[in-house]
Amino acid sequence: MSIYTRENPSPEYREMVEMYATLHEQGAEKAEREDHRPPEETFAGKMLVSHAPTIKWLIERTGSKSLLDYGSGKGRSYELENLEIAGVQAASLQAYWGLDRVRCYDPGYAPFSELPTERFDAVISTDVLEHITEPDLPWILDEMFGYARCFVFANIACYPAKKVLPNGQNAHCTVRSPDWWRGVIHAIAMRHTDVSYHFSMATRTGPKKRFGIAGKRGLEHHTSERWA
Repeated sequence: MSIYTRENPSPEYREMVEMYATLHEQGAEKAEREDHRPPEETFAGKMLVSHAPTIKWLIERTGSKSLLDYGSGKGRSYELENLEIAGVQAASLQAYWGLDRVRCYDPGYAPFSELPTERFDAVISTDVLEHITEPDLPWILDEMFGYARCFVFANIACYPAKKVLPNGQNAHCTVRSPDWWRGVIHAIAMRHTDVSYHFSMATRTGPKKRFGIAGKRGLEHHTSERWA
C-alpha cells in the first residue's frame, strides 16, 4: 500500500487539488493549441452521459439505489432534462438510472468538495483516475471501494489529455497501460472482496500524424471486472 493516505496525501496531491480549483474558476488551456476553455466548460462532467448505459446495467444487476460520483467535476450531466439515452426516454440522468439518491464529490470544485461520511450502493468515477499522481492512487482507489456497498465503476484514459495544468503539465499525469492499471486495481480490490467492480481502460488507436497532419484516431476499450 501507499505510504500516503487521505490524512497524509502527497505534496503533489495537495498541489493538484489547488490547480484544479484554479481551473474550475479560470478555465483551462488546451495542449499544443492556443485555445482557452472557459470555466463553465472546464471539467463540467458532461461526458458522463456516454457511460450512462454501462452504469445503468451495473445498477440494475446489483439492485443499487444510491450512487456517489467520485470526482464529478461540476456535475452538469445531472442538470440535464428530458434525455434520450440508448433509445430510452428519461426526465433526468438519475431517473434513467432509477436511483433514489445521487451525491457528487470533487475536491477541486467548492460546491462538491465536502467529503462524504456515509456509504453508497454504487461509486462511479469517470475521467478522473488518470488525473491523479501515482503515489496517491492506492489510497484513493481504496477510498472509492470503501464508499461502495455494491460496485465501483470507472473509466480511465491511457493517453495524454488535450488540457494542460497551470504548471504546464499535461492534465493526464498518470498515463499507463491497461495491464498496469489492472494490477493496481486488483491489489486494492482484494481488500474489498464483497464489492464488485467494472473498470474500462481506453487506449488510442491509429497513427498520430501523417505528413504532419493529425489523423482520425479511435479508442479501444480494455475491461477489467469482478463480481462479488
